[in-house]
Amino acid sequence: MSTKRVLFVAYLFPPSGGVGVQRVTKWVKFLPTFGWECSVLTVANPSVPHSDDSFGRDILAETIIRRARTLEPGYAVKNLVSASGGTTGKRATVKRWIKSRLRGIVNTVLQPDTQVLWHPAAKTAGMQLLREMHHDVIVATGPPFSSLLLGAELSRRSQVPLVLDYRDEWGISNAYWENKAPSRLSQSIQRRQQQRCLRKARAVLGTTPSTTDNLRGLIGEAGSTARAECIYNGFDSDDFPLVTTADRRMDYGHGVNKFRLACVGTLWNLNPIGPVVDAVLKLQADSPALLDHLELVFAGRRTALQETELDRLNGTACQVVRLPFIPHDEAIRLMRTSDGNLLLNADLPDTQRIINAKAFEYMAARKPIFVVAPPGDLWDIVSDLPGTMLCPPREIGGIAKALRRRIESHLADTVLDHEPWDIARFERRQLAGQLAVLLDDVTGKATLAEQLEHAVPALAMTTR
Repeated sequence: MSTKRVLFVAYLFPPSGGVGVQRVTKWVKFLPTFGWECSVLTVANPSVPHSDDSFGRDILAETIIRRARTLEPGYAVKNLVSASGGTTGKRATVKRWIKSRLRGIVNTVLQPDTQVLWHPAAKTAGMQLLREMHHDVIVATGPPFSSLLLGAELSRRSQVPLVLDYRDEWGISNAYWENKAPSRLSQSIQRRQQQRCLRKARAVLGTTPSTTDNLRGLIGEAGSTARAECIYNGFDSDDFPLVTTADRRMDYGHGVNKFRLACVGTLWNLNPIGPVVDAVLKLQADSPALLDHLELVFAGRRTALQETELDRLNGTACQVVRLPFIPHDEAIRLMRTSDGNLLLNADLPDTQRIINAKAFEYMAARKPIFVVAPPGDLWDIVSDLPGTMLCPPREIGGIAKALRRRIESHLADTVLDHEPWDIARFERRQLAGQLAVLLDDVTGKATLAEQLEHAVPALAMTTR
C-alpha cells in the first residue's frame, strides 16, 4: 500500500500545554494506524501561558516535526497588556486605559491575531518541507486563526489540498475572547480572511453539530464548494488506565467526608463561576450545615474577575481550593478521584453551540458531571450519562438544588459506578479513523479495500 502523508499546521503543539494541543497530538498518534503518516509544522518558541511535557509520549518517533520561530514577544509581555488585570484606583484606571489602547493598536495591525508574526518563518519552513517530501493534504487547525491563513497560503503555493479544522468558531472567539473586542474594520478584514480560507478548502471540520451547521452557512456565503463535517474532540483511553492505589485522592487538608467537585480548565468570561458561587451562597443561607461537606477544587488559569467571584465564598463553610495550571497527568488524577466534575459555559449568544473539550475527559473519568451551561450541544452528549446534573446558568435555585442533591447523595454513600457509560464513540482512536476516512475522500487516496470497508457501514445505515 502506498504511503499517504498529511501535514498539520498547528501553532499549539507539545511542549505547549492546555487542552488546545490535544486534538492534533492525538491525531498524530493514531492516524498511522489508518494508513496516514504525519508531519507537523509548529512554532519553535511558542508565546503561550503554559507548557506540558506529558504529551510528548504520544508523538511517534517517525512523525516529522518542523518548528519555525515566531516574532511574537514572550507571553509575559503579552500578559502585561492583557485585559485580565484586577487592580483598582485612579492609577489603575490610567493603566487600564493605556493597556486598552495598546491592545486596540495590536489587534488592528496584527490581523487576525498576534500569531500572524509566526508566518514569515513558518511559510519558509512549510514550503521547504513540502518540497522535500510529498504530502497528500494539509490540515490547518485554529485557533489561532492565522494558522488557517497559513494553511491556505501553503496550499495555494504547493497545490496540496487543504482541510480547515475549527477547534473553536472564529466569530464566537472574536466576540468573547478577553483581549480581542475587534473593531468594525477588524471584523471586515477578518471576514474576508475567513472567506478566502474557506474558498481554498476542500473540507472544513467543526467540533460540534451546531458549529458544523454554522460553518456550512459560512461556506455558502464565501462561495466555497468545501464540505463540512463534524469530528468531536474526545478522550484517549490510554490516558485513563485502570484505577490503582496510585490514584488515591489528593489531600488538601480539608478532611475526607466532603463532596469534592473539581473544575479543570480556565475560568474566564465564557466559563464563568459566578452562577455556582450564587448557588453556594443560597445553600449557605438555606442549609448552612451542608456546606461543611462541600469542597470546590479549581485547577487552571483564572482571570482577575473570576478570582473576585471566588472571593465571595470566603467566610463560608465551603472549602475552596485554587490550584494553578497542572500537567495533564495530574489533571486526570484530579478528575478521577473527585466525586464530581464541573463544566461551565456562559449563557450568551451562540454559546449553546460550544462543547468544552474537557467534557470528553470528564466522561472518561466516569464520575458524575455537573453541567452549568445553556441547553444545546453539550447537554445533548452528556444528558444520558450516569449522575449528570444539567443546570441553566440563570437558574440559581436549580443549581443550588442540584448541589444539595449531590452532597446528600455523597453523605448517603450512593454509588453510580455500576451504571453503563456509553462513550465509545468519543474515543480518540475512533475519531482519528473518521478523519482518515475524510482525508481519503478529499484526496481520492482510498484503496479499493478501504473503499469497500467504508461502504459496508454506509450500506448498513441506508438499509435500516
